[in-house]
Amino acid sequence: MTWEQLLSLKRQGDNSKRLRAEQDDTRLGFEVDYDRIIFSSAFRSLQDKTQVIPLSKTDFVHTRLTHSLEVSVVGRSIGRLVGKKILEKYPHLQEVHGYHMNDFGAIVAAASLAHDIGNPPFGHSGEKAIGEYFAIGKGQQYKDQLTDKQWQDLIDFEGNANGFSVLSSSRPGIEGSLRLTYAVLGAFMKYPKESLPKKPTKNISDKKYGFFQSDKDFFKEVAEELGMIPNKTGNDIGFERHPLAFLVEAADDICYTIIDFEDGINLGLVSEDFALEYLIKLVKDTIDTAKYQTLTTKEDRISYLRALAIGNLINDAVRVFIENEEAILQGEFHFALTDKSKYKAQMDDIIKLSVKNIYQSREVIEKELSGYQIINNLLDKFITAYNNNHEGKATNYDKLLLKILPEKHHLEKETLYDRLLHICHFISMLTDGKAVLYNKIVTA
Repeated sequence: MTWEQLLSLKRQGDNSKRLRAEQDDTRLGFEVDYDRIIFSSAFRSLQDKTQVIPLSKTDFVHTRLTHSLEVSVVGRSIGRLVGKKILEKYPHLQEVHGYHMNDFGAIVAAASLAHDIGNPPFGHSGEKAIGEYFAIGKGQQYKDQLTDKQWQDLIDFEGNANGFSVLSSSRPGIEGSLRLTYAVLGAFMKYPKESLPKKPTKNISDKKYGFFQSDKDFFKEVAEELGMIPNKTGNDIGFERHPLAFLVEAADDICYTIIDFEDGINLGLVSEDFALEYLIKLVKDTIDTAKYQTLTTKEDRISYLRALAIGNLINDAVRVFIENEEAILQGEFHFALTDKSKYKAQMDDIIKLSVKNIYQSREVIEKELSGYQIINNLLDKFITAYNNNHEGKATNYDKLLLKILPEKHHLEKETLYDRLLHICHFISMLTDGKAVLYNKIVTA
């Protein structure tokens, strides 16, 4: 892979090449991408989607929105630091093509901002609830009418693939959805493969999948335009990662490790003594002990340690990336950057404690159980109504139910796969609160 291709400013539907040297620096294409994402309704809906605690009314607990904003800030810092090193190594990128350090930061920030845009309500349990509706629920009845890959898309419903669809799928009058640059879409693609074969290797890019069968052609177009390296054979589509996807992943890993932990502390799920012990291990080389001792509240102490920890992890992620940059460009680096961090043991300890005390707390489990029931109920009601209407046998209840679908979802889908995915997409775009409201309506 080459940076010249990887930093492509092309957008879906372009007929001519966009050159970085001809860009208006006051309105750079990669920064336009950030603006388009932040003004989208899909992004706004993240304000009422679960990060750690579902349906939490506590104002200091993160939602998907605040998490995504923080990941984008961390991603921008990592991207700029990496960009500075890359331009020093390959000066022609700036001298000939006009790229700047901040371009890398803008690409990573935009992709990081969108990294959770396809996640369903109720956190990762929402993905599992959709998948299990088809794998072990009433949705099993559709299996024999779908291809293996279409079926895998549904039983392993994936927020990353749904996110790619949100960012790029056309609908009447809206070609290419947000029409982001291919560089940003490439950085967004953490798992550049289709749903089958499932986990063919232990490589980080094969851990999940990144596009639905309905988006396969455009995904392939983006990957090929960026010069990403194919790594599958036969009829299977998959690529080695865009290098900047490693930075997006690192920004997310850093934020959820440290900030979810901070939420657990603020909620009283992790004791301050434990928290201080774990965080100080991350910052012992950079902490200003005199300053720390002047902080009198738990919130200020934790905030100070959190900021130091994130700074240390950012610098270490940059180090790992630059040390492995040539292997990454050759498609021969198969790990998350944090897997090779000198702080990996400390991060693992924090994640282990978070799993025990936060992710498996009674409050989280109770809300996830409610989410399972709500999503299963909504899938069953809306899929039945949508299919009945397509087949010309809709009941009056079906017709009334479809009237409450948002206008942009009033689309005809000819194939069963497209209809099932359409309803999954509609439900995945609901906020936690809207899902609860819709469930009350359909069960009234």
